[in-house]
Amino acid sequence: MFVQQFFVEGLAHSSYLLGGSGKCAIVDPRRDVQTYIDAARNMNMQITHILETHLHADFISGHLDLAEKTGAKIYAPRAGGCQFEHVAVAEGDSFDIEDLSINVLDTGGHTPEHITYVVTDRARGKEPVAIFCGDTLFVGDVGRPDLFPGRAQELAARLYDNLHGKLLKLPDFCEVYPAHGAGSLCGRAMGAKRTSTIGYEKRYNAALQIKSKEEFIASLTTHMPAAPDHFSRCSATNAEGPAMVKDLAMPTPIGPKEFASRAGRDGTVVLDCRNYDAFGGQHVAGSIHVDFGGNFVTFAGWVVPVDRDILLVCERAEQAAEATDWLRRVGLDRTVGYLDGGLYNWARQGLPTDHIPQLSAHELREMMREGDGLVLVDVRASGEFEAGRIEGAANIPAPDLRTRYGKLPRDSRIVVVCSTGHRSSLGASLLKREGFKNVWNVAGGMMGYGAAGLAPACPMCKAPHGPAFLGKEDYR
Repeated sequence: MFVQQFFVEGLAHSSYLLGGSGKCAIVDPRRDVQTYIDAARNMNMQITHILETHLHADFISGHLDLAEKTGAKIYAPRAGGCQFEHVAVAEGDSFDIEDLSINVLDTGGHTPEHITYVVTDRARGKEPVAIFCGDTLFVGDVGRPDLFPGRAQELAARLYDNLHGKLLKLPDFCEVYPAHGAGSLCGRAMGAKRTSTIGYEKRYNAALQIKSKEEFIASLTTHMPAAPDHFSRCSATNAEGPAMVKDLAMPTPIGPKEFASRAGRDGTVVLDCRNYDAFGGQHVAGSIHVDFGGNFVTFAGWVVPVDRDILLVCERAEQAAEATDWLRRVGLDRTVGYLDGGLYNWARQGLPTDHIPQLSAHELREMMREGDGLVLVDVRASGEFEAGRIEGAANIPAPDLRTRYGKLPRDSRIVVVCSTGHRSSLGASLLKREGFKNVWNVAGGMMGYGAAGLAPACPMCKAPHGPAFLGKEDYR
């Protein structure tokens, strides 16, 4: 048995090549599938199976593209009701890939239709040696059950039963290959370690230490992180069958004057993905800013409307192509063009720009001392805010400013802060779109504020590769 992992930063998504001697399966593939084809070719293997553990909520799967390119059959949960050609499987079903026997378990809980593929390598023995468990079991965590309105209690109960009644009964040496790691919002406290074993998780996974089913349900249905907007649509898209990547056009360069004309049309949005300091210096008025240096894909999927044409502002043409690939991973398929020559060319044409001043940590402290109507808005998640904050700051997570901006006074200076300056620039851009005039961004965020000695170091900034929500106390 051979296993190769493919990890996508930003989405914190893991997919896998599971191979025998000459044939292999791809498990939970991402949308840009050439990487799997190249890997299989390098191993002299033929891709014959495509295995989906569930209908992914946080990204668009590449199952259709990969099937067309390789001729492999798609295996997907029977309960998912997928509308494309596939082999529908459920608990009790099994199939072989050479000496590998693959048995299907129903492990619903994160999603209703979720399954796990249990692998036995018959060339070595009769016991299961690996599971591809999608979002049921993570390193240090379990899948969140709250993505389906009104069903969180039911799904949490199913998750508990399937974990304790099925997965944890597998041999301790059985390897665990999850679909996500630290940084994903499909769970709450995933570790940075990307694979594990059943025995390791039995001992160290905080969620699995909760022996009471009632306490487990209560823990998994309270204080969960917010779910991005694209979570509510990616599952349905994956079930219907996403558009083929080959049928999607790449964005074309658009000169400044035509760009300005198109940017003002209904049904179009301008997405600026340059560094936040460049965006602050000058940008096209009304742009949404999602810094390519931050968690671009998650926040773009969260705040960019799916039903509009997207015009990009980037540092260079190559970045526009890269951004387009990332946007497609979360189902934003309508990227039609990018500003040719960037803001340098825009300014040469005498076109108007907007600005967001950037504050250093010391400048922020001085402004706070002066007072004079300053409102400090911390746009981090609530867990980060509670872990450490500046006294007097109001907490409104950046994506929520789309609807909660009305809570802020328009006649005050609005200063926006996050952990580094990326999310706060997004938040500032959303406020500017709503007509706020005096908006400032804190460059370096809470990390810089702590480094300047103005506050204790942010505990989450000190452990950037750890879980998004730190500590076992999250499961108490």
